[in-house]
Amino acid sequence: MAILQPWNIVFTIGFVVYVTTRGRFAAKTKGNESMDRRVGLQEKILLPFVISTSLLFPMIYLLTPLFSFANYELPVWVHACGVVLMVGGLWLFWRSHADLGLNWSPTLETRKGHEIVKHGVYRRIRHPMYSGIWLFSIAQGLLLNNWLAGWGVVLSFSFMYILRTPQEEKMMTDQFGSAYTDYMSETGRLFPRIRQSSPEQSKPTD
Repeated sequence: MAILQPWNIVFTIGFVVYVTTRGRFAAKTKGNESMDRRVGLQEKILLPFVISTSLLFPMIYLLTPLFSFANYELPVWVHACGVVLMVGGLWLFWRSHADLGLNWSPTLETRKGHEIVKHGVYRRIRHPMYSGIWLFSIAQGLLLNNWLAGWGVVLSFSFMYILRTPQEEKMMTDQFGSAYTDYMSETGRLFPRIRQSSPEQSKPTD
């Protein structure tokens, strides 16, 4: 079975950590009261698509020969890069959940007592969890020698990210107003914003 190959074992370990992390925090926030939930048809279609490509497709590839027609080979150094990205993605994924605490939700919604989280990894990045998912998704493509199981999630999550992020930021703006727009001006979506020095700061001193 493909799962017994070294890089597939590495991915499987990361996969278990990823799912366990999400399950742990989902259990912690399960009883939180929802205040504003915006799950439309688009979300209902995209979410199963992302889940299938990130969870189901790898399992089919690892445990069955059904996707063997889409196999290919990658050099060892590419797999090694995948390991680095996977470790970074898993840490950021966990840290984002931990910093959000009870504010986290798997769908577009705010909970009772919801706050704008500005500490930890959210101090400079407003969507670090998406950054972690991006890193893990790319790592999946670099570790699994299969077009469908490896890169399908990059395609599906691209649609999810592009369509969901503006809606999420609108929801937060509707609830928190200028407090959130100010936060947006101070942070980057996926990476820390490059801060430019002000004219006063750039003036030479005597």
